[in-house]
Parts: sequence; C-alpha cells; structure tokens
Amino acid sequence: MGKAAAALALLEKRVGDEEGVSEWFKVEQPRINAFADATLDHQFIHIDPEKSAKLSPFKVTVAHGFLTLSLLPHLGSKIPPVEPKAFDGLTLGINYGLDRVRFPAPVKVNARIRARRTLAAVEQKGAMLQLKQVVTIEIEGEDKPACVAESLTRLVYPD
Repeated sequence: MGKAAAALALLEKRVGDEEGVSEWFKVEQPRINAFADATLDHQFIHIDPEKSAKLSPFKVTVAHGFLTLSLLPHLGSKIPPVEPKAFDGLTLGINYGLDRVRFPAPVKVNARIRARRTLAAVEQKGAMLQLKQVVTIEIEGEDKPACVAESLTRLVYPD
C-alpha cells in the first residue's frame, strides 16, 4: 500500500472529527491598514477610526472579511492534524481553494480571533489526497463567528 492510500485509510476514519482550536490572535490596526494597502481596499470602515466612530454601525474600524480569510493558513498551522500518522512522509500540502465562505460577523479592531477546524471529507485525487476542512473563525466574546469556510487542501506524497 502506498503512502497516499495508507493516509486515506487513516483519515477516512476521522471524517467528522474536530481537529482542534488555534491560539487567540489579535487583529490590530496596522495589519488592517497593511491589508488595505495590499488589496487597494481603503473603505473608511477599515482604515479611518474617526469616520468609523461617526458613520459605521460598528463604531470602530473592522478588518476586511478577506483579511480574516487570509489568516486561515496562519491560524490553521497552530492546530495539530486530526491523524498525525497520515502525514508521515508527506511531500507537501497545496491550498486547492474553497467551496463555501461566509462572514457572519465583523472583526472589530483589536479583537482576538481563533480557528476551530473539523475534517469534513477526504478523497483520493490521482496520486494526491484532497481534504475538505470546515474552519470556523471565532471572535472572543462574540456569539457569531467572523468566518466559516470550507477549505480544500491537496496532500502530495512521494511515489
């Protein structure tokens, strides 16, 4: 049995299991400003605290939804895999995309967020495995999450 097939057998048993939760991560104004510069999205609700205090329903600046989404790799790297033995001999992982993304609540400046991840599906794609993981970005002290995304990752094993 090849490494991909062995990993598939291990991971199929763990579909539906929560993988874990990352550490909290504070989203500060300099990061929001840098993201605004990188994406050319300078809407006042992200970069202008004074105008946001007057005109925004949130009364403070908020992170871009796509900034929150872009933190998935960082936050996810802090969560151990649901079945570590399945990653023995792995050559590399590739971000394959997203199936569904929603932003139920804004991330206000200086809020702390963390990721909670569940293995939703695994399937073989040629010599690779494809994982679908549901990642929920929680906001400390808030009822609604900042983001819920179905993330797809392809795992490449040596021949």
